[in-house]
Amino acid sequence: MTVRFAAGVEPDENSLRSGWWFVFRNGDLLVRLNGGIAELPQAEQTERLRLQPLHTHYLGALGIEGCWTGEASPEYTPLPPGFTFEPLRALYGVLAEDLYAVAGRAVQVVEWDRTHRYCGRCGTATNDIAGERAKRCPNCGLLSYPRISPAVIVLVARDDELLLARSPHFPAGMYSVLAGFVEPGESLEDTVAREIGEETGIGVKSVRYFGSQPWPYPNSLMIGFTAVYAGGELTPDPREIEAAAWYTRNNLPKLPGKPSIARALID
Repeated sequence: MTVRFAAGVEPDENSLRSGWWFVFRNGDLLVRLNGGIAELPQAEQTERLRLQPLHTHYLGALGIEGCWTGEASPEYTPLPPGFTFEPLRALYGVLAEDLYAVAGRAVQVVEWDRTHRYCGRCGTATNDIAGERAKRCPNCGLLSYPRISPAVIVLVARDDELLLARSPHFPAGMYSVLAGFVEPGESLEDTVAREIGEETGIGVKSVRYFGSQPWPYPNSLMIGFTAVYAGGELTPDPREIEAAAWYTRNNLPKLPGKPSIARALID
């Protein structure tokens, strides 16, 4: 059964005594690999493991366990036996699902903290706001919250076929559904129509919400839709799309992995 995560900014007494540490270095997470399973350092191990993360943040509680995050200190070498820094993507299916979800939140908080220590308007060092995940400039008053970049991801159907495309940066042979970031002033539905039109030259109709997925690479929220082909000739934009074609369920190419909303749409 999935353990409930309750987001928070300030820990209670219990959270100070036990829980998990999500320690990052250049976006990689500190874990111990044990028989194909990734284990996180626990709060009670901080002294023994010499954990002294910089710019620490309390994230909330996973069940009754507190969750903390921070950057590894430059002096944190050599690593304790068995521990290593691993890319977050590579830990899917290796780190427990509940902990992986919190890790996605953690890496975004760490990155936000790292990139907002100075005011983007006047350059003054910012202050953390007590009781809130935010920073305030003491000089000009600018408030900065963690940034989320919304993006749509769309499965387009034509009768019993679906549209799959390949970006140049995809792994060899892999195809997926189309996606793109929301621009200022756009509704999500507007973004769907624009992205599909720009990337493939076709029109769509009957746009329907499917679901969403946090995508911490580095700070996106993927918002899934289905749509129906409404006309036009398939003409991939070579700047964005290496190849695109209509596929039936019996001749699918290599697809994205199970954790992605792209695969959920296709399935």
